[in-house]
Amino acid sequence: MPIREIVALPNPVLRRKARPVTEFGPALQILVDDMIETMRQAPGVGLAAPQVGVSDRVIVVEYPADDEQEDSPKKLYVVVNPEIKEISTETEPGIEGCLSIPGLQGEVERSLSVTVKGRTRRGQPLKIKAKGWLARIFQHEVDHLEGVVFTDRATKVWKPEPDEPVLDNV
Repeated sequence: MPIREIVALPNPVLRRKARPVTEFGPALQILVDDMIETMRQAPGVGLAAPQVGVSDRVIVVEYPADDEQEDSPKKLYVVVNPEIKEISTETEPGIEGCLSIPGLQGEVERSLSVTVKGRTRRGQPLKIKAKGWLARIFQHEVDHLEGVVFTDRATKVWKPEPDEPVLDNV
């Protein structure tokens, strides 16, 4: 499973609306495996196919299912054709970074919980209820599939100082 190059702005694939996946064959399985390894190597907590130059509606996320429990193990999510079906009206600001926009962070207002529907890598229906940072990550990755990056939604963007803590990149 090769590590793929993560594309950065101004690469136009990051501004395109990604195509729905219709084939769940070997090419998709290779893409998913490569995306998982690329995300882990980066390191990041989420990755969308456009970030590796592929304009398909595929995301991978690896984050604890319960981020409020300190020792909660990481869970891997692979979602093909994800759609956010429910979104809480309650929101909060949070600091985000992005593997495709290295060197910048921004404050983004996101919903505290979401319900994501899509398909597994094998084409089976999938529904995920996420809250907290996991919900934020799903919103960030689905935005990538719409050609939206976090700086488009940020209320402020900055280059972190060398002594600033490093965030998880999504």
